[in-house]
Amino acid sequence: MSEPYLTRWQLRRDGAPISTPRARLWPVLTPAGAPAMLKVSSADDERDAHRLLRWWDGDGAARLLAHEGPAILLERAEGESLRRRSIEGADAACTTILCGVLERLHRPRGMAPPGLVPLREWFADLLRPRTGLSPMLEQCRSLAEELLAAEQEPMPLHGDLHHDNVLDFGARGWLAIDPKRLLGDRAFDYTALFANPDLCGPGIHVAVRPGRFHARLAQVSAETGLERTRLLRWIAASRGLSATWFLDDGDRADVDLAVVALALQALAG
Repeated sequence: MSEPYLTRWQLRRDGAPISTPRARLWPVLTPAGAPAMLKVSSADDERDAHRLLRWWDGDGAARLLAHEGPAILLERAEGESLRRRSIEGADAACTTILCGVLERLHRPRGMAPPGLVPLREWFADLLRPRTGLSPMLEQCRSLAEELLAAEQEPMPLHGDLHHDNVLDFGARGWLAIDPKRLLGDRAFDYTALFANPDLCGPGIHVAVRPGRFHARLAQVSAETGLERTRLLRWIAASRGLSATWFLDDGDRADVDLAVVALALQALAG
């Protein structure tokens, strides 16, 4: 799968391949000897990541070096993601980094690139569920309908900005990878971090702690200027959508449902 791109872009392998459920990646060296990452995706939303990566042009995100079909070539990170730092007690610092990355990604850049997915389309599985929703998820659906009917600050969105999708690029700082190339309300982009790093791997319990949830809520609201109620409503709607995806696939949605419950409780308080 990698050979045509290795040949075409004159790349040399520089480590063992990495497999994910939706892609395969190869550490490589460019003709100039710079470390890079070749990624070949099987999912449509990941194949279209090049649209936003090119538009951001390395400002807040990994720099796109080349793209063809399902393959993209990116500059390679020098360090780890934020997952371990959050688990080991530096979650407030991680939240500041995540907010800072999104601030860079949300900078005005003129006309949005073509091919972005509107949030209403992204929310289709919650707005028009395949099966009946629980009372709590029905609340999320109602919130989503209200929010999508009155979106504020519409802009290109990463769509999945969390602890495993922000990596240490050394002198270039902390940068985002794997955008979902969405278009909609700015507040939505801050919701994925509220369910992570718990969704990054099994046995992680950071986001679901009530004290950490409320500390994050206050911190994100203060650092972004987003009004608390608006943020809570988007958190509930977003994590309700994620829970619906898990449940539709026959999986458990404990983390997302726990975060939804925290958000709804805070809204009712």
